[in-house]
Amino acid sequence: MVKEEELYEEEFRDSISTVDKSGKRIWVYPKKPKGFFHKWRAILSIFLIALLFLAPHIKIGGQPLVLLGILERKFVLFGQVFWPQDLYIFAFTMILLMVFIILFTVVFGRVFCGWICPQTIFMEFVFRKIEYWIEGDWTHQKKLNKQPWNANKILKKTAKHSLFLLISFLIGNTFLAYIIGADGLWEIQTDPLSAHLGGFMAMIIFSLVFYGVFAFLREQVCTTICPYGRLQGVLLDSDSIIVAYDHVRGESRGRFKKTEDREEVGKGDCIDCKQCVHVCPTGIDIRNGTQLECVNCTACIDACDDIMEAVNLPKGLIRYASESNIEGGKKFRFTRRMKSYSVLLVLLMLIWGLLIGTRTNFQADVLKKRGSTYQQLEGGMISNIYELNLINKSNESYEIELKLEDGVEGEVQLTESPLHLGPEEHTKNNFIIRLNSNELKRGQKKLKIIVIGDGEELLKVKTSFVGPLL
Repeated sequence: MVKEEELYEEEFRDSISTVDKSGKRIWVYPKKPKGFFHKWRAILSIFLIALLFLAPHIKIGGQPLVLLGILERKFVLFGQVFWPQDLYIFAFTMILLMVFIILFTVVFGRVFCGWICPQTIFMEFVFRKIEYWIEGDWTHQKKLNKQPWNANKILKKTAKHSLFLLISFLIGNTFLAYIIGADGLWEIQTDPLSAHLGGFMAMIIFSLVFYGVFAFLREQVCTTICPYGRLQGVLLDSDSIIVAYDHVRGESRGRFKKTEDREEVGKGDCIDCKQCVHVCPTGIDIRNGTQLECVNCTACIDACDDIMEAVNLPKGLIRYASESNIEGGKKFRFTRRMKSYSVLLVLLMLIWGLLIGTRTNFQADVLKKRGSTYQQLEGGMISNIYELNLINKSNESYEIELKLEDGVEGEVQLTESPLHLGPEEHTKNNFIIRLNSNELKRGQKKLKIIVIGDGEELLKVKTSFVGPLL
């Protein structure tokens, strides 16, 4: 049977750290972090924030670096345009991404959340930095929120939320630029309001949503809204690398005394200073073990290492480690589960590379004109009428011509020749194929139509030609 004491120790798992027993929100005031990991997270965050704001404005071959044109059904990645016809590549990319997330989480836990996730980056390295700058560290923020409204409080709150709104507006505009493009955003910003009322409303809505997320929801996004936080619970195992407290070394906890031999009196290295709790942006106590609220931000590692150094104890009481490493002192090992996911990921990446490599800038479909039949002409010639659907995914325009493959006695005639195909254009056109009846076997023949653009072969399209049974 499970002991009553053990059940009591696990009571914290019955609710999240930011909600009390009555269901009321517990506002988190994290202490200002500092240390080795925080420095490198700051450097990475600056790079990622710069990339996020610049990506819609960087162009490769006339196309933005990234565009998620949901409205136009046009997606651009590294200058390559993807249309609805490339949906299979997009779907496969999503599968690849999911497998990568699973593998990455199995091995490294929630590192993505603490180091790369835009929510964490903006919250911890933009909005909280502004809060620390205006309102001070966590104790000052608590004091300010508890005191009655006066000139000082009104000034600080107004300044903070004004900056929050301004930055949320910039983020909202950038988010919109990913959907409609930098040029489309510039038109909304410079043209009369009446010309882009829908775009203007979208800009305001996005800005208010981001303001609400970073000013009020905050860590609730990570602990209750984001599905990835829930997903990690079924992906982690005892060999996953996580931010973990070494309870073998740390317990039993006890206050630090200079003249005391901690080992002799039965105390572990944890001096119960609670600095790891004070710096946690989601309000948990990492010493309780793995918790869904933990985003692996490493703030507790930096805080604990600083204390350990101050009391002349070894660093690493809280560190990146697996449960197996802590319990049995085992070194990290690549498990069979990790190997299986890795092999699957490599195979999927090879297939994805093949799909990207074989993708062309042109796509053509040739269909026999609905309701039409073959026509018998003079000189033993037979004609069929077809419909050509041609898509140009590139930024260049072409003059299109069609011809039959070599060795076939016949001709192709476009109703509009040459056919002009503009950049990123989809066109439909009818054309006629005339063949000598000698080419037919049992009233039909398989053909390849060569699509020529500006004198160069773009692609070949298969079709069937029908005629009388001779």
